[in-house]
Amino acid sequence: MNSLLLTVSRVAENQWHAVENDLVVGRGHASRRLDGRTFLSIDTWRDDVFEPLAAAMLADQSGPLYTVVDETDRDLTAGWEHAGFTSWRREQEFVVPTGVFDASDVVITTAEEEPLRELDQAIRSEIDWLTMPAEVLPWQGGTRPFDPSTYTVAQRNNQYVGLLRLATHTRQPRIGLIAVRSGERRTGIARALLAHVLTELHHAGTETVAAEVNDTNVAALALFESFGARRTASNLELIHHA
Repeated sequence: MNSLLLTVSRVAENQWHAVENDLVVGRGHASRRLDGRTFLSIDTWRDDVFEPLAAAMLADQSGPLYTVVDETDRDLTAGWEHAGFTSWRREQEFVVPTGVFDASDVVITTAEEEPLRELDQAIRSEIDWLTMPAEVLPWQGGTRPFDPSTYTVAQRNNQYVGLLRLATHTRQPRIGLIAVRSGERRTGIARALLAHVLTELHHAGTETVAAEVNDTNVAALALFESFGARRTASNLELIHHA
């Protein structure tokens, strides 16, 4: 390929195109997640286009920047690593069967916005927030509305002590987060939340739900596996520091 024929340009605030002989041969996209982190993705079928696209995107963005790849896709992983990204965390993908599970003495209810935000902030003050996929509170300046209906919460002594976030707008319902206050862990709250949601989904006619769990979260891995979850993939989250 004559490299002089390839040009990479930013065509929108969060989009880049690689063009060769007036044809788009690659696209780059930057997406801002609810926790404020920016994730990059590149769509091209040519290795010689990936590198200039990645370089242009990195030059236009302030770091740190992130991307997610299937761990089995060695070529894509190598491309991002060549661009300066390094491994940050690994997440296991699961498919979890729904079913009817025994009721718990933990009070499970739908969420109200203000106490849910307070619970989110309390949990994040107790752990490294980067180990959690996304914040309840959208990042400042974001446009995605906050929807309490995607959360199920556990109560104890009239206080929210745990939460589960379920995304239903995807092709398959996805559990994105289970979190419990530090003083309430190992008391069955996470299990009660998961059992409640899986039972509700079963009654609604849903047979399975997707979930992703940080590879270092041994307790969460054991919890999902105790419900018959089956591992389907492993994703790497890579980071690029400015």
